[in-house]
Amino acid sequence: MTGSGRQALCNGADIPPGAAQRAELGGAVYAVFNVDGRFYVTQDHCTHGPGSLSEGFVEGEEIECPFHAGRFHIPTGQPAAPPCTVPLKVWTAEVIDGKICIDPLQPR
Repeated sequence: MTGSGRQALCNGADIPPGAAQRAELGGAVYAVFNVDGRFYVTQDHCTHGPGSLSEGFVEGEEIECPFHAGRFHIPTGQPAAPPCTVPLKVWTAEVIDGKICIDPLQPR
């Protein structure tokens, strides 16, 4: 716990630009993205099917689901290409002592 409800998910240094990593916290699974040096956190499970977004393909600010090739805008979680129509839950990511932290009770 880092204060203000923020909890560490992973080390930022472990996620190079253009990559994603799966992280678990309190039984929930998250996808942590590094988009040009900025970190974003979304739910890991695709809203359309069984795909794990942390195993998908990052293209700019979008993540392509490895299951059906639908895409989401990483910073907002909004669907960017069919068959995805339901937005992802997203959390505000903060880097604290090199760790990517979120308040799991405060999705945006």
